[in-house]
Amino acid sequence: MAEKLAPEKRHSFVHNGQKVFEWDQTLEEVNMYINLPPNVPSKQFFCKIQSKHVEVGIKGNPPYLNHDLTSPVKTDCSFWTLEDDIMHITLQKRDKGQTWASPIVGEGQLDPYSTDLEQKRLMLQRFQEENPGFDFSQAQFNGGCPDPRTFLGGIRSD
Repeated sequence: MAEKLAPEKRHSFVHNGQKVFEWDQTLEEVNMYINLPPNVPSKQFFCKIQSKHVEVGIKGNPPYLNHDLTSPVKTDCSFWTLEDDIMHITLQKRDKGQTWASPIVGEGQLDPYSTDLEQKRLMLQRFQEENPGFDFSQAQFNGGCPDPRTFLGGIRSD
C-alpha cells in the first residue's frame, strides 16, 4: 500500500530552457536525477555531499552544481550512483517528514500549491507508515494540511 503514496512524478528544475535536474521526495529522502552528458567516462563524474551543500561535476572542470541544500542531510546515509546515463543522488533528510520545496536553496522552488500537495502526500505516507494495516491512498484533507513532522505528537522513531 505504501507504493500507492510514492511520488507520482518528478519535479523538474529548468534554467534558461534547459532541464538542470529532476527530483522527488519521500518522508525520509530527497532524490535528485541529473542527465549525464554523452561520451564522458563514468569515472570522470564526481558528487560531493555535505550536510548543507552539494557539488556535482566532471573532474577537471567547474562544477555543474555547487549549491547549498534547502535543509540539512545525514551525510553518512546519503549517496550517489550512476544509472543509465543518469546521476541519482539520494539525500537522507536530517529531519524526517520535512517538506522540501526544492533540493537547492533559491532554485526551482515549487509554487505554494505544489508544496501543499507534497506536504499532503508526505502526511499520508506518515499515516501509512504508522498504520500499515490501513490504506490511506484515497484519503484527502479539507483545507490546509498539518506539518507531518509535528502533527499528533510528531513522527515516531521506533
